[in-house]
Amino acid sequence: MIKKRSRRSAAMWTLLAAVLAVLTAAATALAAPPREVSQPTLEGGPFRQGSTVTAGNGVWSNNPTSFTYQWLRCDANGAACGNIAGATNQRYRLVQGDVGRTVLVRVTARNADGARTANSKPSPVIGDNKAPQAVVEPSVSGTAAVGQELTANPGTWNNIPDRYAYQWQQCDSAGAACTAIAGATGTVFGVRSADLGKTLRVEVTAINPFGRTPKTSNATGIVRASGGGGGGGGTAVSITNVSLPDRLVISAVSFSPSAIRNRSDLVTMRVRVSDTRNRLVQGALVLAEAIPFGRVNTSAETATNSNGIATITFRPTLRLPIVGNTAVQFFLRARKSGENVLAGVSTRRLVQVRVIPG
Repeated sequence: MIKKRSRRSAAMWTLLAAVLAVLTAAATALAAPPREVSQPTLEGGPFRQGSTVTAGNGVWSNNPTSFTYQWLRCDANGAACGNIAGATNQRYRLVQGDVGRTVLVRVTARNADGARTANSKPSPVIGDNKAPQAVVEPSVSGTAAVGQELTANPGTWNNIPDRYAYQWQQCDSAGAACTAIAGATGTVFGVRSADLGKTLRVEVTAINPFGRTPKTSNATGIVRASGGGGGGGGTAVSITNVSLPDRLVISAVSFSPSAIRNRSDLVTMRVRVSDTRNRLVQGALVLAEAIPFGRVNTSAETATNSNGIATITFRPTLRLPIVGNTAVQFFLRARKSGENVLAGVSTRRLVQVRVIPG
């Protein structure tokens, strides 16, 4: 009788242990700490000393109940990162020690089942609270011939310029004795007959809240008459004269103003189209679409004029955040009417314009 009870008791304990093991395994299987779905972000700016940056938590599954933060300082390439002592709030004010380097934030999400950590991408290189300083001087692209257009590249600057101002200058044939050309203050300059035999350059002034710094480009070659070959001097060729194996090329793009500052002002995009024989092309159909779709309102396909230029205007929609250190990307396509948009002499290019609130 006692042996039977012992066997029953042992069997009950065995069964109970098995049930507890199953319940423990089930509880373990149901444990669900947070899991990163979308990377944390850095919000705010501009990224210069004295500005405050905020950590965006990102998107997490499994219902986090709390978040903690640790800011890190990295080198200019976003590597060799180390914790910033005491920087454990969601917001961080950039200091002198961050200048010339980058920062990122490490976000830890927690719930009752555990914790997980994810990093944001590194910030842009942090600027000083000083006037801009040129790192790479401005430059000019295009053909120095009457009737052609030159395009200014602002170069590269430290200390985060908020905007640029442009002034084209006419110089003598040696690139000296330069004087400002009245009204020539855009990124694109149309070469005039008055420039024949001269050289041209552009002065770019980089501007931020701490000052304005001018820097000039090198002078172009001596301006020649139109129709001199290379670079498509003179009137553009008709699109009907462009056939395979030649193809179209989107050879230059400029914006006026040079950045999106609000949602009310129109922005003009000028797209220059040439071909693989370096001839400007008239009558090419140019399409510009913002990526993602719906960030700006643009016109339908626009034909290039006798200078090979398609002029397209657009205005931002409410779907575009007017936030510094961002940009709007555009998909550009140039094609020949009547041809398949993905074949024939067509071409495509991605470009962008910066967003600088102002």
